[in-house]
Amino acid sequence: MLKKPKLILIDLDGTLVDSVPDLAWSVDRLMEALGRPVHGEDKVRHWVGNGVERLTKRALTEELHAEPDAVEYEKALPIFMDYYHQSNGKYSRVFDGVVEALQAFTAGGYKVGCVTNKAEAFTLPLLESLGIRKYFEVVVSGDTTAHKKPHPEPLLYAAKQFGVAPENCLMIGDSQHDVQAARNAGFQVAAVTYGYNHGEDIRDAKPDAVVDRMDDVPGLFV
Repeated sequence: MLKKPKLILIDLDGTLVDSVPDLAWSVDRLMEALGRPVHGEDKVRHWVGNGVERLTKRALTEELHAEPDAVEYEKALPIFMDYYHQSNGKYSRVFDGVVEALQAFTAGGYKVGCVTNKAEAFTLPLLESLGIRKYFEVVVSGDTTAHKKPHPEPLLYAAKQFGVAPENCLMIGDSQHDVQAARNAGFQVAAVTYGYNHGEDIRDAKPDAVVDRMDDVPGLFV
């Protein structure tokens, strides 16, 4: 169960939206531009969750934490970014239960925000294209504050906009970075089972609650 919050902050990729199809298309176009074999959506799905820079490195090395040749990476990143600008929101979809949850949060009078490590140039168009931008009173992107999740700054920045104390805030995410960010900020945290956590069970990160669908969250409030 969760203490009823005043502010609910929600992660974007892997929590609200399955953006892997957009990212996989962009990765494969990058590979073609470099004259290398494409990877395909299943492989890219295992790599997403830590920003486009790290995704580009993973596409080049096919490993989660390896560093590619610096010259090759500097060449590859702007190519990937150009393709991602073309595909952003084109193939993505909102996860089942998300719209129902957002409607329930709105009807319940909660303040709702989106906090993501994705750059604003990709975040806002994605939310708009999928028709869910209207539900968020604040959007904190990866370049809004000096630090990204798992640093607490993005979460605390959002809470400050509403004058809500951390102990009255809830973070909903899909990865260990979301759980860590919430812990670092003094928030409660709920995690969804379906997101991008590199094949690891999100329960291992010990969030306060775990749900299979986001619209299960309102029923946990006491």
